[in-house]
Amino acid sequence: MERITAKYYIETPLNLEKAAQVLAGEQSSGTFVEVPGETEELKSRFAARVESITPLDTVSEPAIPGVMTTTGKYQRAMIEVSWSIENFGYNLPVMISTLQGNLYELTQFTGLKLMDLEVPASYAQAFKGPRFGIEGCRKLTNAYNRPLIGTIIKPSIGMSPEQTATLVRTLAEAGIDFIKDDELLSSSANSPFDKRVDAVMQVINNYADKTGKKVMYAFNISDDIDRMQSNYEKILTAGGTCAMISLNSVGMSATKKICDIGALAIHGHRNGWGMMNRHPLLGIEFPAYQKLWRLAGVDQIHVNGIQNKFWESDDSVVRSIEACLKPMLGGFSVLPVVSSGQWGGQAPETYRRTQTVDLLYMAGGGIMAHPNGPTGGVVALHQAWEAAVDGLSIEEGAAKYPEFAKSVEKFGSK
Repeated sequence: MERITAKYYIETPLNLEKAAQVLAGEQSSGTFVEVPGETEELKSRFAARVESITPLDTVSEPAIPGVMTTTGKYQRAMIEVSWSIENFGYNLPVMISTLQGNLYELTQFTGLKLMDLEVPASYAQAFKGPRFGIEGCRKLTNAYNRPLIGTIIKPSIGMSPEQTATLVRTLAEAGIDFIKDDELLSSSANSPFDKRVDAVMQVINNYADKTGKKVMYAFNISDDIDRMQSNYEKILTAGGTCAMISLNSVGMSATKKICDIGALAIHGHRNGWGMMNRHPLLGIEFPAYQKLWRLAGVDQIHVNGIQNKFWESDDSVVRSIEACLKPMLGGFSVLPVVSSGQWGGQAPETYRRTQTVDLLYMAGGGIMAHPNGPTGGVVALHQAWEAAVDGLSIEEGAAKYPEFAKSVEKFGSK
């Protein structure tokens, strides 16, 4: 019988084997005491199984509240636990409840984080996965052999549909590949959703008719499911190619429902990520997180960025990009979205660390606040990535490319 395996980083004052067995029992057939009906036959078929335990370091202070210890020692370890897919079949919400449910509340643990998971090959038949992924997004934007260059509409709230469309025209003419609504904007008093779609898509369609290049605009459809579906249809009717969903706000089932339509690329925004990941011994690590959303069908997903404005380390960002680019189920491709305080100056280090151009590289202020305006900002980002792939340093790139040089002058000390 096929099984799903999950890897956890744990901390416990108890014997590691005992703590791991508690987790396995709580998240499958068992409870805190023996109960009638939990036969050996039932347990052999449906009980979770502890596959491995790898002890790590011992600490004297617990990461989070839990069982107190008289010894003053808390053991950390990596453990792997597996479940038969008979327990939940191909039901993603129940699978997530199994892998990430009440186990976080078990007093036996003073730290617990889901690090990664492996699903069996049959999931490729049960789930459609991303419909576009890296190659599909490249085809939609006609952007090859380099990162897709993108930006976010700023100010995030306050611009009218007509003002937004004017900015989109400027960005399109400058050579942008991708533009997105801010996650704070869906349908507001100043920018009703339908009016914004009409105004923006008129500009994008006109530009595509003249040049053959259609800019991808990710309209934020996050809402209740009925409104999301009607917003999706509005984008499709207007000739759009992408919808944005705030994944953690909308949830797995609603996201999958939209992804299953399959006519638009889905831009997955992970706002709220910090509450799931920021503590080193609580929540979920990105390799596991992105696999769940790949199963749901998301085509693009945020990974933060090198030298970002948030708390996440460069090493963590690099691991996230690598996780997205690791093959899954023979074709569940997802495009990493690099963002957060980005400008061209991070391109050389991003390329050096990842050796890939399979990225959507987004800059908000890094484009909008360029001394030559948004046009100069887009040109500067293209130049920065040309320099990065050619192995040039920031200084060498600035000497070669005038627009990038002005970015360095403006943002280089930030």
